[in-house]
Amino acid sequence: MTVADTLVRLQEVDLELLKHASTLSAMPQRKRLQTIELAARKVSSELKGIVGQRKDAETEVADAEEALAHYREKTVEVQAAADAGEHTHREIRDFEQQLTSLAKRIEKSEYTLRPLRERLERLERAERNARATAERLEGERTATEATLAEASSTLRSDIVRLSRERDELAGRLEPTLLERYETARKRFKGLAVERLRGNVPSVCRVKLQPSSFHDLAQGDEITECPYCHRILITSEEGQQ
Repeated sequence: MTVADTLVRLQEVDLELLKHASTLSAMPQRKRLQTIELAARKVSSELKGIVGQRKDAETEVADAEEALAHYREKTVEVQAAADAGEHTHREIRDFEQQLTSLAKRIEKSEYTLRPLRERLERLERAERNARATAERLEGERTATEATLAEASSTLRSDIVRLSRERDELAGRLEPTLLERYETARKRFKGLAVERLRGNVPSVCRVKLQPSSFHDLAQGDEITECPYCHRILITSEEGQQ
């Protein structure tokens, strides 16, 4: 394989690699994975907030239940004291006032506790739903990744094969020529090399003037297009 043929084949390999990379990135499973990732992040953020609120609600419910239990326990103690032995009229009145006050506190605590428990139940339900959604998204992620791996296995094998061939082809070129190729490849989005077809470069398609064509024909086989400045191979394909 001549240097010119090596350059042309190197460009063909690079274009195939670009095509394969584009095909991989455009596979629907990749877009689905991006959608799943965004949804999973959103659910994770929401779940974090819900868990924080649920813990606060648990604390509020526990405090309210503790207060209610205290008032009920105190009521039992006061009632037991009132029932024990004989008491003066004043003592009986004090017991009645204490029991009335405790009854009001119990009623208030029960009234306060009801919405707190309802809020806690809503948060617990929201947390269960969020965890179920996160689990479902993780299952979808795993299934989609497996589908992507299966669908892209042939492409990935081709990419490995082409990458090895590219390394071999690049190793055949002089460092200065390879550097010229790499610079042109980046500048022209992969189309770094062209051949003359008669007096017309194969990529830019600008017909050479007779004087330019003569100079190129008499010069090196590998040169530069005077119009687009790509690497120009002046020999016809298959020509030694």
